[in-house]
Amino acid sequence: QVQLVESGGGLVQAGGSLRLSCAASGGTFSSYSMGWFRQAPGKEREFVAVFTWSGGTGYAESAKGRFTISRDNAKSTVYLQMNSLKPEDTAVYYCAAAPRASGKYDSWGQGTQVTVSS
Repeated sequence: QVQLVESGGGLVQAGGSLRLSCAASGGTFSSYSMGWFRQAPGKEREFVAVFTWSGGTGYAESAKGRFTISRDNAKSTVYLQMNSLKPEDTAVYYCAAAPRASGKYDSWGQGTQVTVSS
């Protein structure tokens, strides 16, 4: 497992932007697929975006066209650029790591709060 620390959350007005970062340590970062998830109050955690170890990306429908996931293997960091934010994007955002061998997310960060005001 790797240790993950998210940062970059905050309060933003609707239509604004934020960039989340997730720094990893303790593993071979390039061999992990890195995902972003979020959990809004009273709701289950949901998938937002993924950047696989092989270079592929994927997005939830709610994120397509507004969010961009990227990674810097040299810095062991994954990013989530969020544009055109909406109040319904308000949630705690988590990054997670899935090792190439299993493909299952087995490491999670502590989360960072994103609040979008209307």
